[in-house]
Order: sequence, then structure tokens, then C-alpha cells
Amino acid sequence: MEKAGTKIHLLPLLALATVPLIMVLGNSMLVPILPQMQEEIGISKFQSSLVITLFSVPAGLIIPLAGFLSDHFNRKVVIVPALLLYGLGGVVAGVSALLLDNPYTMIMVGRVLQGIGAAGTAPIAMALAGDIWTGAARSKSLGLIEASNGLGKVLSPILGVLIAYIVWYAAFFAFPAICVIAAALVYFFVKEPKKTGPKQSLKQYLSSVKKTFKKQYKWLLTAYLAGAAALFVLFGILFYISQILEEKYQVPDLLRGVILAGPLLAMATTSYITGSKIKDNMKLMKVLLVTGLIMLGAPLAVAAFFTNPYVELSLLVVSGIGTGLTLPCLNTLITSATQKEERGAVTSLYGSVRFLGVAAGPPVFGALMNTPKVMYFSMAALAAVCAALAYFLIHPKAKGKSGGDDDRYQTIETNRKALALKKARA
Repeated sequence: MEKAGTKIHLLPLLALATVPLIMVLGNSMLVPILPQMQEEIGISKFQSSLVITLFSVPAGLIIPLAGFLSDHFNRKVVIVPALLLYGLGGVVAGVSALLLDNPYTMIMVGRVLQGIGAAGTAPIAMALAGDIWTGAARSKSLGLIEASNGLGKVLSPILGVLIAYIVWYAAFFAFPAICVIAAALVYFFVKEPKKTGPKQSLKQYLSSVKKTFKKQYKWLLTAYLAGAAALFVLFGILFYISQILEEKYQVPDLLRGVILAGPLLAMATTSYITGSKIKDNMKLMKVLLVTGLIMLGAPLAVAAFFTNPYVELSLLVVSGIGTGLTLPCLNTLITSATQKEERGAVTSLYGSVRFLGVAAGPPVFGALMNTPKVMYFSMAALAAVCAALAYFLIHPKAKGKSGGDDDRYQTIETNRKALALKKARA
């Protein structure tokens, strides 16, 4: 196996960063225009929430298969076609809205296609970043990729509203153009490390993944739960606030998009800073992870005592900072904990539960809209449970002892230096 890089090259990183940026547009760009969509095609609030859910559930279910394919063949073979399928789904949804009198069903078909395509995007890009870089370069690259994800969340509500000024379904047609550009960038500028050794059969692959989870299941499952919970809360509250601003306060579309961007900007900025600072310090990652989960949940408990959406949004900014502390640490812990051969599966399962968290958020928060105190207290309790589990069950090894490829490379380098010293003395 080739040694991963310790120096970040800008073009490959920017190309990989476009992948989660594109993926997150699939939900965040549509959230602020869902009330308009409800009115235009005559659907219920629950049906509009399914625009998010029927994107995220297929993605969550297909991601493990995409992870296996990326481990068995290579990452780019999965990422590039996935982006093109993502774009095709946007065409199906947009054309349906343009031509059909009752387009809801076909819009949902397009969203399912987009979800299947999304399965091969961000989680595989994370695994590929883990293949290309190691040590501090890996944590920095993953922090930048997570920041790109967050930046997409910041820009997409505003972008969605601006595009909707043309016509509400114009956002669907934006996807294919953006996806083709991202696919070209990954294809031409990202050089994937060559795979060595024979390919594993599916049985061998599942066996090796099973061994990984058998040894590390406690902290891996905790990390999965924390990542899913963070995004479940984030997207659920964004959906809730968007509905309140529209129904109760009649806030104009563009202003609503700008308002929703606030907590997301806090998350993106914090993600970037966190990724650049944690390097390969596993103990620091745990501290920031637990702190982030506490910061995610505590403002929600406070928000239960307020009814003003702007106060709630201010508190949600603090939650956004907590999410920005949490996600880069989880990304680095998960990608560094496994060998390259199983990294696609482990990161894909992580991506899967993140997607399912996003999918569950809008319907659950929509059902709890009439009982905001219950909603906020239950979400604060969820964050508190995740923080406690992370504190007690995640025990990262010291710097340089992640147990994954970094460990192997460190051993090889140590042996090489010892052999050279022995020869010099002889």
C-alpha cells in the first residue's frame, strides 16, 4: 500500500470539497421553499417534509453498498457516476413540476434518484480523503470537507430562495449543472492511490468489516449516534423555524433564507477552525466532541422557555457552533480508526446514519410543532445522552496510535529508520 500524503495539495482538496457541497444542496436549498411548494401544488406540511425524507432515506440505505463498491473497485468509479445520477434526479423532478398538472409523485421519484446518487458522494469523498492524506493533513482536509458541507448549508437556503424567484421548481434544474462540474473536477484533479494486493470477495470483505466492529463497536456506534443526532436536531429545527417564520410571522422568502443561514454559518466556520486545529491529537478530539455535544443540547433546553423565533435562532447559533465542534472530530476519529480496505464501509455506514438523521428531522419536528417545549427538552436530552456516551465509551489512543493506516505507516517508518541506523553502525 502506498503511503498517504502528509502535504495537502489545493486542487484535489477543492475538487473533493465540492462533493459534500453538492450533496448538502439536495436538502438545504429546498427547505426555505417548501412552504411555497405546499401552496403551489396543494400538498400538506407532512407531504412537503417528505421532499427531504425521500432524498435522505434512499441515500442512507444505499450508502453501505456504495462503500463496498468503493473499497472493492475504487472511490472515483463510485463518486463520478453518483454525481451524474444525482443531477439526473434533479432533471426528473424539475421536468415533472414544469409539465405535469399533479407533479408530486414524479417529484418524489426524482428525489429518490437524487438520494441514490447522493449515497456515492460525501461519505466516499471522506474515505478518499482518508486514503490520500494521513496525520495532521488528514484531519485538516476532513475539517475543510466538513466546512464545505457547512458552507453549502449556509449558502443553499439563500440560493434556493433566489432561484425560486424565477419559478419555485427552478432549484431542481440547478442540480444537474452543478453536479456535472463537480464530477469533472473529481475525475480530472483527484489522483487516487493505487490499490495493491488481491481484491477481497464479498464474504471476505464482510468478515473483515465484522472484525473491525467487533473490536471497536462501542465507540464506533457512539460516534454514529452522535453524528446522526447532531444532524437530526439541526435539520429538524431548521424545518421548524422555517415553518414558523412563514406561517406565524410571514417573513419574506429571501429574508427567511438569510435567517436560516445564521446557525449554519456558525457551524461551517467552527468546522473549518476545528479541522485545522485538532491535527492528529485524538485526546483533544474527544474533549471537543463532548464539549460540542453539550453546546448542541444546552441551548435547546433554554429555547424551551422562549416563543420568539429570533431568540430561538440566536440559541440555535450556539448549537451550530457545537455541531461544528462535533462533526470534524467524528470524521477524523472514524476515518483514522480503520485500515484502508475497510475504510469505505466504516465511513459509509457513518454517512448512512447521518443521512437517516437528516431524513428523520423534518417529520419528527413537524409532528412536535404544536408542543415546542416537549420538542426542545427531548432534543436537549438526546444531545446529553450522546455527550455522556462519548465521554464514557470513546477512548482514543495517544497521538499517532489511531489503530488505522497512520499506525501502520508509523510502524513502517520506524522499522525503516531502525534498519538504516543498524546498517550505519555496521
